[in-house]
Amino acid sequence: MLQLDTVWENPAANEFLVKTIASQLTGKTDIIVLPEMFTTGFTMNVSAAENAALLVDKIKQWSVEFESAFAGSFIAAENGLYYNRAFFATPKGEVFFYDKRHLFRMAGEERVFTAGEERIVFSYLNWNICLQVCYDLRFPVWSRNRKNEYDLLIYVANWPIPRIEAWKTLLQARAIENMCFVCGVNRIGQSPAASFCGSSMIISPKGEIMTDMKQESFSKSASTIEKSVLERLRKKFPVWQDADSFNLL
Repeated sequence: MLQLDTVWENPAANEFLVKTIASQLTGKTDIIVLPEMFTTGFTMNVSAAENAALLVDKIKQWSVEFESAFAGSFIAAENGLYYNRAFFATPKGEVFFYDKRHLFRMAGEERVFTAGEERIVFSYLNWNICLQVCYDLRFPVWSRNRKNEYDLLIYVANWPIPRIEAWKTLLQARAIENMCFVCGVNRIGQSPAASFCGSSMIISPKGEIMTDMKQESFSKSASTIEKSVLERLRKKFPVWQDADSFNLL
């Protein structure tokens, strides 16, 4: 987890920082998780973003060069529309995308960006992973883990200080109710509209806090999660078998 102080609307500076840190982690980790909109900060100024195709090419190159998957989000333009687009790029050249479903209206995100319509689950190193973005954390129906379709739920975020207790509580809740590991990576520092204090965390399927980066300055932290632990818990305590079935309209 890279808990970054994102430089406001400065893709070159932010990409340089990520690349510098990632180069020190070559071959040491399977996934590097970045905050939401890691190249610009949580801005509604879409002109601050660089060409998305060029950025994706860079991320794919980093993944191969540094022998790790990368996750985060960026501003993407497509057919005249803009998306807060999460990505997961693997060293094999695969890239999975998810467009943020729940747009943060208190910042006017819904006036600039288009909401995603599809939740994704993909496989990496024999783990099924669901990737979501910041405000999505408040909506448990969207993340509901039906029949254990995923093992790891990742949230990339720009979650501000006044609501940081909600961030920590909801990360634990999503882990417990979905019986999965949860990784939430938040930024630190200041934007023109908000202040951020990190508190990036990894939570066990029992809701135990495995890693807590707390309200620190810039830092990186690693944790190891084991699928065998999850499989034993699901077998011993199969609460998922009693879950209510439903369809999203």
